[in-house]
Amino acid sequence: MFGIDARTARVVWTAALVIAGLYGVFLVRGTLLVMLIAVLFSYLIYPLFTLAQRRLGGRIPRTPLLGLVYLVVVAVVVLAVGLFGNQVAEQATTLLQQLPTLLDPTTLEKRLPLPGLLEPMRARLAGLLRELLQGGSAQAMPFVRNVGTGLMHLAGNLIYVVVVPILSFLMILQAPVFDELLVTMRNRRTGPFWTDVLHGLNGVLSSYVRALALLSLATLVTYGLVLQLMGVPFALLLAGVAAVLEVIPVLGPLVAAASIIGVALFSGYEHVGWVIAFIGAYRVFQDYMLNPYLMSEGVDVPPILVVFGLLAGEELAGVSGIFLSVPFIAAVRMVAVQVRQHRAKLTAPATPAAPAAPAAPVVPPSPPPPATPTSG
Repeated sequence: MFGIDARTARVVWTAALVIAGLYGVFLVRGTLLVMLIAVLFSYLIYPLFTLAQRRLGGRIPRTPLLGLVYLVVVAVVVLAVGLFGNQVAEQATTLLQQLPTLLDPTTLEKRLPLPGLLEPMRARLAGLLRELLQGGSAQAMPFVRNVGTGLMHLAGNLIYVVVVPILSFLMILQAPVFDELLVTMRNRRTGPFWTDVLHGLNGVLSSYVRALALLSLATLVTYGLVLQLMGVPFALLLAGVAAVLEVIPVLGPLVAAASIIGVALFSGYEHVGWVIAFIGAYRVFQDYMLNPYLMSEGVDVPPILVVFGLLAGEELAGVSGIFLSVPFIAAVRMVAVQVRQHRAKLTAPATPAAPAAPAAPVVPPSPPPPATPTSG
């Protein structure tokens, strides 16, 4: 009719709907980001909530119990900030004030701590560090500027500090409704596939978020204690930076290690070799023992995809893209695995039923023995 092919019209209409949907997602990207952060925060609180439910045995209703869990979490955070917040703030202020002096190339040769064997090469090594410092700072400034701008933007939206816990609270309260929805969905034609996808996403995100939280906590405690005992300058500040960077796989720990070694080196710390040895030993322990134990198999992402996701996330969404790129890649990978398994189930040939075993032949009962006559 009117020379319009119906199939072409349906394709164009579908493409238009997809484009309109993507444009709508782009318009509300800020809201979606807040919702996603609330989901990730829920995965941190939900294990504590289920633990409290098991301990109390249902003696407290669901809503007051969840509120009590939130109060305990807030109290722990406030206590930690009260104990260490002032020291970290003072160390950060001192480092910012001393940073121009520490990075001054003219005094680097005198402040550079070297062992006796390398003392004759002091001038050459200082010149090499000076060139690396000048060239690297020029190349890294655009990236640092973008990250700093993103952090300032996130810090300016302090309303998220209130909105995210509220959304997380409501999501945890509605968890039974989501479970009922999954049970209802499974009875539909494509229900098993979508329920498997949602269960897989739940497993991937929960394992990833909880593992990152534990890895960050382990890094904070270990770095803080060891660097403080070794007398490294700005120990608590460097431990906090390393804990925050732990949420960025591959590049985060590398940047944290370079920052700690750089601050110790430029500050004139005399035992930089022991710092390098400690960081190397800790990374071996965490990357090859603790990390595989905490991370499930579905969270494993190849390092090349991690680096690509970090760079692409920074280009697309700045700091938020950096933090969310790896869980997004892990979720996409899990969905692809579920699709492949679902197709394998559909295309697998039906196995023929095993033939029934032949029935055992019926043996007729033997006739009773003849009666023996008895004499009267």
